[in-house]
This record gives sequence, C-alpha cells and structure tokens, in this order.
Amino acid sequence: MRSTPSITNALTIDVEDYFQVSAFAPYIERGAWDSRECRVERNVERILAMLQENKTHATFFTLGWIAERYPALVRRIVDGGHELASHGYGHERVSDLSEAAFFNDIHRAKALLEDIAGTCVHGYRAPSFSIGAGNLWALDALQRAGYRYSSSIYPIQHDHYGMPDAPRFAHQIRDGLIEVPPTTLRMFNRNLPSSGGGYFRLFPYALSRWMLRQVNRQDSSPAVFYFHPWEMDVGQPRVQGIGFKTRFRHYVNIGRMEQRL
Repeated sequence: MRSTPSITNALTIDVEDYFQVSAFAPYIERGAWDSRECRVERNVERILAMLQENKTHATFFTLGWIAERYPALVRRIVDGGHELASHGYGHERVSDLSEAAFFNDIHRAKALLEDIAGTCVHGYRAPSFSIGAGNLWALDALQRAGYRYSSSIYPIQHDHYGMPDAPRFAHQIRDGLIEVPPTTLRMFNRNLPSSGGGYFRLFPYALSRWMLRQVNRQDSSPAVFYFHPWEMDVGQPRVQGIGFKTRFRHYVNIGRMEQRL
C-alpha cells in the first residue's frame, strides 16, 4: 500500500493459525494443536497470490511451529521475494515467560527459520504485541539472540497489551536493535490504532485508509500494517464456548477482509 511517491508503507503478516491466537488459549490446549484442522497453508497461498498479482512484497512474521510442519510454505514465501521474520516458536506471550524461556523460544525459532529458508532472519514480532513496560528485558534477549529489529511494542492502551507512552515510530531501542511499532494516529491526545488486525475488520474501510494516509501526510512517516491469514478465512472451524468479547473480536467482518485487503 502506497500513499505518496516518497513514502513506502510496510505490509506485514503474522503467520499463525486460528487455533493459536492468544484469546483462544483458555479454550484450546496447546497439546491439542496437532489434532486441529490446520488451514494456514491454503490461506498463506492465497495471500501470496494476491501479493504477486499486485506486485507487492511483505514481511511474514512466521511461527516456528508452523515452519516446522510446513517448510515448503516457508521456502515459497522467500522465493516470492518476501522477507521472512520470526513470530517466536510456539506463540507464547512474552509476558507469560521467564527471560530464559523467552530466549530459548526466540533462539529456537530463528535457527529453525534460517535453516529451512537458507536466509538470515533479522526481525521479530512478539505474539499479541506482548512486550511492554513490565518486561523490557525481552529486548536484551532479542539483542543477544542476534535479531536486528523488533515490531513488538504497540503504543496504545489496550486490555491485553500496549505501552501508550512508547515512541510511535521506528527508533533504536538497544544497541544494534531497532523497534518498529505498529502504526498509530495521534488524535484527541491519545494514540489510535491504525495498523490493521481486528481494528481493520471493525472500522469502516474508508476510515482505516484515511488514518493510514493521515500518518503519511501529518507525520511524514511510513505506516506499518499487519493482519493474520485466519482473518480472511470464512471457512475456519468455529471455536465453541468462548465469551462474547472474544467471539466478536475474532470473527467480526472476516467475510469482508479479503476484499478490503
């Protein structure tokens, strides 16, 4: 997505399947993942076709768990000219891990992705943007693991994540480590989420487009947009027994997502 000749926005995809989202963790045991219908391969293939048709490249933050089971898919991402990055191995929130466990997760994922793809992995995005004020030690772990950038700190107020006082645009956060936050629009003395995901499905399309263009024009800065492959999958199995808020956030406007993209 491009707004002006001088600014190129970043399109990013978090490669995980519907049953791996953090909101479903209380309802789907991690040990049951292998027994679930995995739909990520077909959904990523659709995304790759869309990108090729529109001559667009993206960054794919990919789970090591997915890469281990679908190595050919990882290679197709790289062969398509896209950037391969890490989403960790098992989609565990950083806030739920010790520093040692987190380091093991990100080191394992990086090594696995690089071995499969035959290319260096420089970037990392925390599941559910779960790096914040309470666990900034994670940045030191990323630095030690050899990552060059992170896109893990969302500068908004949210009930599950966010660090509203964090810088809104890319900045060096550790020696040799850049933080590239998801995009927000500054309005009404607060940061409004403007970078995709569930908000892109919830907001009218025209509003999302306007917010991204405002960031380009008002801040003279590129935007970072993200989504998940399951967000365009109307045929995904419905998870039973979940609360209203979780059900609404996960399923709202999934049928409109592909057209909007």
